[in-house]
Amino acid sequence: MRQWLAGAGTGFVRACAVLAVTMPIPAVWAAAVALGIWWGPGNPWSWLAPIILVCGGTLALSRPVCRMFRFLVARWTGTVIPAGYRQPGPVTRMSTGFWWNGFTYERTSRDALMDQKWRIRWRDPATWRDLRFTLIAPFTAGLTAAVPPVAAAAAVLGLSQPSPAARVIGVLAAIAAVATAPYGWRSAEPVAVRFLRPSPAMTLAERVDELTAQRADTTLTQAAEIRRIERDLHDGAQARLVALGMSLATAEKLMETDPAQARALMREARAGAATSLTELRDLVKGISPPVLNERGLADAVRALALDSPLETTVTADVRRRLDPPLESAAYFGIAELLTNAAKHAHATRARITITDDGTGLVVNVEDNGQGGADVCPGGGLAGLRRRLAVFDGALELTSPQGGPTHARMVLPCASS
Repeated sequence: MRQWLAGAGTGFVRACAVLAVTMPIPAVWAAAVALGIWWGPGNPWSWLAPIILVCGGTLALSRPVCRMFRFLVARWTGTVIPAGYRQPGPVTRMSTGFWWNGFTYERTSRDALMDQKWRIRWRDPATWRDLRFTLIAPFTAGLTAAVPPVAAAAAVLGLSQPSPAARVIGVLAAIAAVATAPYGWRSAEPVAVRFLRPSPAMTLAERVDELTAQRADTTLTQAAEIRRIERDLHDGAQARLVALGMSLATAEKLMETDPAQARALMREARAGAATSLTELRDLVKGISPPVLNERGLADAVRALALDSPLETTVTADVRRRLDPPLESAAYFGIAELLTNAAKHAHATRARITITDDGTGLVVNVEDNGQGGADVCPGGGLAGLRRRLAVFDGALELTSPQGGPTHARMVLPCASS
C-alpha cells in the first residue's frame, strides 16, 4: 500500500507536469478569444490582434513545448525521441566583404545569421510537425493528464462545502484522483512517439546532410594529413638527405688531400643517415603503425601503452581482425585520448578496455586525471568524433570537474 501511494503521488506530479506543458498554447488561444470579445465585434480591426496573438504565440511556443515534452518522456520512460531539426551551416565572409549563409549574401554576420535562422525555420519539416503536435497534444495527453488534478480540485471544493451531496461528490472525486494518478501521465509517451518522432523523409534528409558533412570533413582531414606528411618530409628527412649528399661530395674531394677530415665527414653522414631513417620510421608509424598491420588492434594498443607516460592497463577481447580502416580509427582514437589524459588532465593512470561483441567494437578509456574535458569545435576530441562518425561510430564522454574522465568509443562492424 505504501508503494502504491508513493506511485500515486509521483503519478499525480507527473500528470500535473504534462498538463502544464500541453496547456500554454490553448491558454494563448483562450487569451486571443478573450481579447477579441473585450475589443468588441463592432470594431473592424478587432479580429487582427487575436489572429496575430494566436499565430505568433503558437509559433513561438511550439518548439519549446515539444522540447520539454521530449525531455519529460526521456526522463520518465527512457524513450529518447530525436528532435530531427535541421542544423544551420557555417556563415562565411567572402572576399567582397559580404557574408554568405547558404541562401543569400548579407552585409553583416548578424543579418546573415538571422536570415539563415528564419529560412531554415520555415523550410524545416520539423517546424510543421511541432505545430501539428501542439494542436493534438492538448486533446490527447493533455486530457488524460488533466483527470487527476481536476478530480483533486473537485474533491477539495466538494469537501469544503457543508452540503452532504457536495461532500459525497468530493469523496468520489478524491477516489477518482487517487485511482487515476498513477496512469494519467502515461499517454504522454505513445503520443510523443507517434507525433514527435521524425518522419522517414526527415530522417533521410538528416542522414544525407550528415553524410555530406562527413564527406567534407574526410576531404579536409585527408588534405591536412597530406600537407603534414609533405611538411615533415621537407623539414626532416629531405633536408637531412640533402645535407648527407653534400657531406659525401665534400668527403669525396677531401679523400686524397685530407683523409682525416674526409673520414669525419663520412661519420657525420652516417649519423645523419641513421637519423633520417629514424624520422622516416616515425613518419610511417604516424601514418599506419607497422604493429597494427602485423599484429592487430589489441597488440598495437599494448605497444602504445608501453610508450605512454601513463601507467596504462589494457584489457582486450578481440578474437578477429577487423577492417584496417576500423582498426586505424580505434587505434588513433585511443592514442588521442591517452595524449589528452597525460597533457591536459595530468593523469597518472589509465585503463583501456576493448571488446568485440560480433556487431561492434566498444573501447572504454578511463583515466584518473582532473577531468573537465569537453568536445570543443576544432579540438582534438571534435576531430576524433568526426573520424568515428565516418564509420557511423560515436564518442561518449563523461568528464566531471575533478575527474575521473571516461570515454567510450563505439564502432559498428558486421560480424564475419
